[in-house]
Amino acid sequence: MQYQFTDDCMTGIPHIDDEHRMLFELINNVELDLQDGFDIKDILKALLPRLIEYADFHFKDEEAYMEKINDPELPIQKKEHDAFRKTVSGFSFENLSEEEAREELSKVMSSIAHWLYHHILGSDIMIGKMITKNISENEEDPFAFTDKYRTGIDFVDKEHSKLFEIIRETNDLINTDDKFDKYDQIVDILHELLDYTEKHFADEEEYMSRIHYEGLDAQKLSHEAFVAKLKSINMEELDENQGEYLNKLIQFLLSWLSNHILKMDKLIPNK
Repeated sequence: MQYQFTDDCMTGIPHIDDEHRMLFELINNVELDLQDGFDIKDILKALLPRLIEYADFHFKDEEAYMEKINDPELPIQKKEHDAFRKTVSGFSFENLSEEEAREELSKVMSSIAHWLYHHILGSDIMIGKMITKNISENEEDPFAFTDKYRTGIDFVDKEHSKLFEIIRETNDLINTDDKFDKYDQIVDILHELLDYTEKHFADEEEYMSRIHYEGLDAQKLSHEAFVAKLKSINMEELDENQGEYLNKLIQFLLSWLSNHILKMDKLIPNK
């Protein structure tokens, strides 16, 4: 399988986007050599170490950039990068036959590619965005489902509009002046967001499958990354610091949703 560096993976930071593109290229090179029957020993000695070394170079470069701009998400990024390093350091192909090593390496490439999609779409697209002015200061209403988001596919547009509406409700809830604890209400609305998001993605993917849309696989990976982000919400941290945690989450939700619609969903044909 060949993995695509799709437009919704673009952070807008040229050197980071170039490095992400190179990581996808290296993953695909390993996959191509496996498919073409190249010696597994040569692949393990050359291509795989190069991929891991380049990933480490990229992480360091990305962290240096985030430190330079004082990005508050740097500690989270370092934690995710370290988790990746720990995972890849545990890869072992000893005592495997050549065929077994090929199958295992293909699984490893799939795992790395999925991790990369999730990391880019769940974390990297927010680099530099958490230090911009607050959402409430923007002149344009960020929660409005405007014409620029319309795909022309009726049910998709209706479901996107509903997602914007739920995010607005979340924002309104945490920014009211009420002094009582809103934790239970917040949990309820986040569950609604997750449930409706999963319904929307299922509907959208069924439609893309029905019309034989060639971008379905890339869409699925993007959807998986977003759902994983929602499911990773730290409820303990949310309870301790509701306003700050949810304001950051809302920035992510709006950024991801608008980016995904404009760069991915608007490419889906209306049939």
